[in-house]
Amino acid sequence: MESPYRLHYAPDNASLVIRLALEEMGLPYETALVDRGRNAQDGAAYRALNPNGLIPVLETPQGPIFETAAILLWLSDTHGQMAPAPANPDRAAFLKWLFFASNTLHSDLRILFYAEKYIAAQQAETLRAGIRPRLRQHLKLLDDLARTVPGWFSPDHPSVLTFYVACMMRWMALYPAGIDRSWYQLADTPYLQKILMQHETRPSTRAAIAAEGLGVTPFTSPTYANPPEGSAT
Repeated sequence: MESPYRLHYAPDNASLVIRLALEEMGLPYETALVDRGRNAQDGAAYRALNPNGLIPVLETPQGPIFETAAILLWLSDTHGQMAPAPANPDRAAFLKWLFFASNTLHSDLRILFYAEKYIAAQQAETLRAGIRPRLRQHLKLLDDLARTVPGWFSPDHPSVLTFYVACMMRWMALYPAGIDRSWYQLADTPYLQKILMQHETRPSTRAAIAAEGLGVTPFTSPTYANPPEGSAT
């Protein structure tokens, strides 16, 4: 590994959040495609890095790291960027929202996207119907956070939380394919909508767009990824 980091990714997967953070921090990194079309995430080589078979993994000089929030926090602490430092008085408040995004919002999104993994297929839509109001409430809380703590969502100095939320809002507008997504309306969260629009023009976002074929407005008016290699599913 010539660079200090190797990101194991699939286009428009959770690895996108890590790519954006690496780009925003200006860190050199290599990428390794996890070919979901061939279920490479279930292969022995990948399972040796992440026994859960989930994407992403970031290989570092201290070993591989998995879980999106863990990678983000480790990068922020290691490089002193995109999150309050451990001694900062805002640290505790920031961490609770970062892990709200990871443990609550992202977990509920997985239920929406992969309902059949949690319940019998014939009951999947009932489960999705139940989770949608929760997701709308999560977004309202985050929109209020963006209004009251604008520094964490600054267009000039985005935090890791910013990009994590932006990617999840992108996915809400697109997935699961073929299922009603009218419950999600970006205009319902006006503060986040403004922030997502501002972040679409950042160099880090433009780099991710080119690498993963995300389209010109990946957060505010997203289209399905058309990556140079690999597939989002």
